[in-house]
Amino acid sequence: MRYVIHSFRHGEAILSGEIYKPVYQEVLDVIKGISDDDLKEKHGSFARPPMSLSKAINDLLKERFMKAGWKEESPIFQETEYEGERWRLDFAKAPLSIEVAFNHGEAIAWNLLKPVLASELNHVQKAIQTEAGIIITATAALKAAGGFDSAVGEYEKFIRYLKPLSTVLTVPMVIIGLEPPDSFTMKKTLQGNKHTSEIL
Repeated sequence: MRYVIHSFRHGEAILSGEIYKPVYQEVLDVIKGISDDDLKEKHGSFARPPMSLSKAINDLLKERFMKAGWKEESPIFQETEYEGERWRLDFAKAPLSIEVAFNHGEAIAWNLLKPVLASELNHVQKAIQTEAGIIITATAALKAAGGFDSAVGEYEKFIRYLKPLSTVLTVPMVIIGLEPPDSFTMKKTLQGNKHTSEIL
């Protein structure tokens, strides 16, 4: 897939440095390695094709990150009262944490905050310690071409959140916006009472 990058707190320069580069390059290679054909095949493999490309992208990222040794749904904290989905990273591999964010726009601030919680010292005992974060999300163009719900928070909105949250987001981050496929778009259709999409 093609993508664009926004660097926050010199995130891209830091992650491209000698210490972080091998792990950061893995992330970029996984994204670049997802072809239009991969997306079409994965989308078509579901019993009922979903409304958007988000499930296909999520599944492909999960398969390939795990194959590269990334830990899925890594807890941030050790204490049992901070268990559950809200207190987990989508993927982690020292020294980086990743959030794949195709959820509602209201979750943008929380998606940005989780890599900070994983990277900063905390009064709650940590289960993982990272040093920087990566957010992978859809650009507005992918939202339109990929059949995403209009309420999904997109790359451009993530960037707008960075300025007012800059005093809270204290660690380097890279926001990666996924671009639409080159060879197809999605058309939403209604099957019974559920929306699905077909590839054009």
